[in-house]
Amino acid sequence: MTRVGVLYGGISAEREVSMRSGEAVVRALRSNGHDVVPVVVGRDIDRVLRAAPIDVAFLALHGRFGEDGAIQGVLEWLGIPYTGSSVLASALALDKLKAKELFRLHNIPTPPYYDLTGPVTSAQVEERHGSFGFPVMVKPRREGSSIGVSRASNAGELRTAVDEALRHDDGVLVERYIRAREVHVALLGDRVLGAIEVVPRRPFFDYEAKYGKGQCEYFYPARLAPTRYQGVLRLAERAHHALGCTGATRVNLLVTEGENEYVLEVNTLPGLTTTSLLPKIAAGAGLDFPQLCEEILRGARLHSRSGVERRSERAAAESAPADVGEA
Repeated sequence: MTRVGVLYGGISAEREVSMRSGEAVVRALRSNGHDVVPVVVGRDIDRVLRAAPIDVAFLALHGRFGEDGAIQGVLEWLGIPYTGSSVLASALALDKLKAKELFRLHNIPTPPYYDLTGPVTSAQVEERHGSFGFPVMVKPRREGSSIGVSRASNAGELRTAVDEALRHDDGVLVERYIRAREVHVALLGDRVLGAIEVVPRRPFFDYEAKYGKGQCEYFYPARLAPTRYQGVLRLAERAHHALGCTGATRVNLLVTEGENEYVLEVNTLPGLTTTSLLPKIAAGAGLDFPQLCEEILRGARLHSRSGVERRSERAAAESAPADVGEA
């Protein structure tokens, strides 16, 4: 029987969310009859993975060192197939600046922005901001779950927001605030599952809104005209492919009252908690949580040639007869 290692925890600011995702996945895969090995990830990941008797890795990690290509590179090196996107696609998707640059290259609309690298003085922030205008959203360049994200309506709030973002990363993205509906599209392999509209009861879809119970209203399918709904799905699919993503992803978009849609980001390892959006969209598409986990697991693979070669070497070593020496 294939031994499935569910990797969760990690060392990012999203560890708590990852713990909840991983525990839910462990229960679901066991209910499907899999031999599951829970692997709580810390800084000794290489030693843990070498010691863990697993054949395939189900990634339930979020944020840096889990969603940014780092763990994917370790698994490629060890020859262990894994769920989600490749090293490169994972790194590009988590880096908000690089993702936006690729969106623009592929003519995918995304809100106007500029970036900052810390440390910066108030004068440098003011000079860089120039006539960009307000309000704006200020984000750490490489974080998820809206950690460190703030909205600023004036120069004083901007300085405070930049300082908060720099607590989480040395790079900051300042993005024009756009009044719009927040719509999320889920993809599973080459299949677009659907779109859900999120209406937070807070100023924006922040960490508390995402993971606190009763903090949002959800509408599935998203409340859009049929032709516009299909356009949003196609736009999300284009963003998914522009970054080279595979497996399950969730694309965050803004849909204005006019005719404009904007892609904010692509999540390559979406949350799998009871309040997460991917399971909600999957349920609307007819997949319950165990079925969703099964489909994600089915897509596990190695993405590099060297990883496949290491996998073959591991298989050969495991199947070779033991050397018992001379009698």
